Amino acid sequence: MSGHSPAPGDAGDKATWAVIVAAGEGTRLGGGRPKAFAALGGRPLLAESIERLDRSGWIDAVVVVAPVEWEEPTILLAEELVASKVSTVVTGGATRAASVRLGLAEVPGEALVVIVHDAARPFVDDGILGRLLTRLAEGVDGAVPGLAVHDTLRRVTGGVAVETVARDGLVAVQTPQAFVADRLRSAYAAAGDDATDCAAVVERAGGRIAVVDGDPLLLKVTTPRDLALAERLVGRDA
Repeated sequence: MSGHSPAPGDAGDKATWAVIVAAGEGTRLGGGRPKAFAALGGRPLLAESIERLDRSGWIDAVVVVAPVEWEEPTILLAEELVASKVSTVVTGGATRAASVRLGLAEVPGEALVVIVHDAARPFVDDGILGRLLTRLAEGVDGAVPGLAVHDTLRRVTGGVAVETVARDGLVAVQTPQAFVADRLRSAYAAAGDDATDCAAVVERAGGRIAVVDGDPLLLKVTTPRDLALAERLVGRDA
């Protein structure tokens, strides 16, 4: 189900599309509603991602993948935000991979770049978008933000630590992630629905993925504690 679609001919000069994946149930967050509609700063969490990507000069158009039965509220939210770059609202699938695939189906074939972003990371900004797209233009198939891992890592089996994992060269990967559109499409055409990371899908299909500096503010809202931290941060990085 598509909430609203691009008018014929309006995608010709739109090279860079963003797909906001917002279809997660948010079970660990609680609250009786999808995570994208948890309250943050007095409005739905999803509003941050829509507003920030809509006003970014790096982004030409936006597709929002909405939770099942929350398509109409998503459309209304985009209208309330006067988010003119939101081209389509589409119903998400049962898995993240299915949702990404449904979002990609709404991106015109003429698009050159697709950025996939999780609504669960509300504080996306132009700094991270610029780093991703600049690196992508240098000839790789995808670019992702990553933060160096500073904590000691232990592998655990049955509740017992069995070894220390060397952290040299390890990064924690975030979204948004940027891809050459055709490479992302072809990778997802061959991927199963168990994939949880777009870069991993492209990498498995033979793509080359670059890593740029991530941003500690790109925190992922998963638990009530995460949401409380985001509530303290909202507006501070605008």
